[in-house]
Parts: sequence; structure tokens; C-alpha cells
Amino acid sequence: MTDASPTVGWIGIGRMGFAMAERLIKAGTPLQIWNRTRAKAEPLAKLGGVIRERPADLAEVDILFTMVSTGADVAAVLFGKDGVTSAGKAPPTVVDCSSISIEDSASIRDRLATLGASVIAAPVSGNAKVIKANQLSTVCSGPKAAFDEVKPLIETFAGRGVSYVGEGELARICKIAHNVMLGVVIQNFINNSVMGSMFTRYKSNALVNLDWTTTFTPALLRKDLDLGLAAARDNDVAMPVTAATREALQAHFGAAQLQDDPKGYLALDFAALLETVALQAGMTLKSENVPVPTGLEVADAG
Repeated sequence: MTDASPTVGWIGIGRMGFAMAERLIKAGTPLQIWNRTRAKAEPLAKLGGVIRERPADLAEVDILFTMVSTGADVAAVLFGKDGVTSAGKAPPTVVDCSSISIEDSASIRDRLATLGASVIAAPVSGNAKVIKANQLSTVCSGPKAAFDEVKPLIETFAGRGVSYVGEGELARICKIAHNVMLGVVIQNFINNSVMGSMFTRYKSNALVNLDWTTTFTPALLRKDLDLGLAAARDNDVAMPVTAATREALQAHFGAAQLQDDPKGYLALDFAALLETVALQAGMTLKSENVPVPTGLEVADAG
């Protein structure tokens, strides 16, 4: 890498990835982008992003960000056919913002190390609305020198805070613990009390008005609960509340079969679990049709 500004690549333009990449571009970072569905990235091209045809086209960037769904997806875009490293070269620094397992992360780190690449695990906490309000946070682990290099870029989309927790996969453990708590809180929801949080504030409007606009799907939450339980088993740690939470969430998948469009219903936000809980209690929910402040009404400054 030279003294000039590093070249930056981005893979993954889902709900979160789009908003994160958008903040980078609006902050003046020239961004090279690849997404499996090109049309999802095209609005970013209008802002100045450059869309590449294959992941392999990003092998020459100095810093590469990935933001996809699973460890298998990260491995595919990096090591698969036409993957970033398919020509035997890797960007010097790879920052993965996805929520993946500790094992997958360690495997990816080891494979990239053979090509001379440093990996920063930087899973993020929030959703697209949180990003636009500049309230996203992230926890990072990996080589300290590489973290120091990429921290200013991460701070561009993680305005609430960027925490470095050490080497290796420690960030993965922190993020899995975070999302495990997310699954517990959504089923034990208390907002206007000392138990309230940023999460309960911005989720209250959805629950009061039965607004299931998707920010995080039930399938992704189930994946993260499973990752937490697997990590607990590996470390001989009991997590009885998480186990019960996971099974309660599974009931939501069964209840979805009662919908006219079960696949569509499961594509809605995980907060729709409230309807499943009501169904089990013999209750019918009705929207209050009263807007509730979320705490995210701050205009997007970026």
C-alpha cells in the first residue's frame, strides 16, 4: 500500500450492506462494489460507486469489506469460482462485517493468511434505519495494526461506536452474545422503565402498530441463536434461557404455516413473533395506529 488513500472494495448490498456502503460513498470514499444481484447495487453507482463484474475484480483493492449472510457466503465470494482470491491474490486487509460462526471466521482467517492478508472481524449491531441515524455500532478483533488502519473507514458507518476487543475471533463471540440477547429481549419486552434500551425504544413503534417491515428476519435470528448455543456447548456453558428462546422462535416457523403466504410471512421482521405469542395465548392483536418515537428520527447527516 502506498501513502495515497487506499483503494476500497465492498461485497454485499443487502439492507445493511447498502446503507453502510452508501455512508462510505457519501463521505467521499471511492468504492468498488460487487453484489450477486447487480440491480441492488446500481443506486450506489449513481452516487459514485463503481460496480465490478466479478468478486475476482476486487483482488487488487487495498481494503475489502464483506457484508453477507453466512460463513458459507463469505467463503464463496472469497474462495469460490470467480472469487476474490481465485487468481491466487488477496487484498492486504479484509474486513468482514457479517455475523458468522467462530469456526467459519477462523477458517477464513487462516486461508487468507496463506495469501498474506490480514482479517478484521467487525460484525455490526443495528439495522438500516440505525445506520441512517448514524447509530450503528461494531466490535472488532484481529491484528491491531490492521484495525488501526481501517478504523477511520469503519467509523464512517458505525457512528455510535467502534470497539476493539483483541486478536482472533473475540468479536464473533461478542456479536453472537449480542444477538442471543436480542432474541431474549424481543420475547420479554419492557421499554419505558430502567430495563429499556436503544433497541426497545426503536422497536416499540413496530410492536404498537404491528408494523413488520423487515429489518432482521426470523431465519437470521434463528441462525444466530444456534451459533450461540453451539459456542456454549463447545465451552461447556449452560444457556437454558437461550435454549427456551430458540424453541419459542421455532414455534413462529410453525405458526407461519397458518398464513396465506407462509414464505412471505417469514420474510417479515422477526418482531412478528409477537403475533405467534398472541396466537398461543388465544389473543387477537390490533394495531393502535399511534406513531411512537423511535429515537432514530435524527436526519441522516451523511
